[in-house]
Amino acid sequence: MVRTSEGYDPLLRRPFSIHRVAPLSSPTRLALLFTVVGRGTKWLAERGEGDMLDLLGPLGHGFEISSRSRALLLLAGGIGIAPLVAVAEKGIADGAQVTLVLGAQSKAQLYPSHLLLPEVKLVVATEDGSAGRRGMVTDLLAELALEADQIFACGPLAMYKAIAPIIKGEKGEKSVQVSMEVRMGCGFGACYGCAIETKAGMRFVCRDGPVFDLKDIIW
Repeated sequence: MVRTSEGYDPLLRRPFSIHRVAPLSSPTRLALLFTVVGRGTKWLAERGEGDMLDLLGPLGHGFEISSRSRALLLLAGGIGIAPLVAVAEKGIADGAQVTLVLGAQSKAQLYPSHLLLPEVKLVVATEDGSAGRRGMVTDLLAELALEADQIFACGPLAMYKAIAPIIKGEKGEKSVQVSMEVRMGCGFGACYGCAIETKAGMRFVCRDGPVFDLKDIIW
């Protein structure tokens, strides 16, 4: 949770996923990736070297890579690439094969491929066909999911709703860890502003998530 002002306007902190950490063994630096969409992110984008930021965290529960997994499939929709780069780097460090499906509306909105580790197998999909395959990230899921030990996804809710029936249709339904994006007020479950319905009852995205198993979420 990041305070995106020098005072209290905007009052509430903004939630960000951790984009990458360095070094992986004992992190002392972290990076955030975001799109400027309002006053808070505009203020954050204007910060420079040496400026101080007020951070609260890390909070909640993130993606979990099993020690038994040898093949990881990552699905990134738009700015959903933000937390998946850290997952890819951790998977590579653990000796797993990582396939990243990167989707965007157009080539201009794609995450720069040169910022990814060379060991990552990159598959690109754009809605307008200006780069990679024409279509959505979910269009490639069925053919790529077969070889994956674990699947991780980050993107809009519509993407998750599209993933659910595809996975259910596969022999031996695979677990898909998804990072939920909702409005958060406090970041630790006190304001009840980010509650979602799951098979285990109401859960808070900030405290119990933001990562959940897709099949546990009630739409």
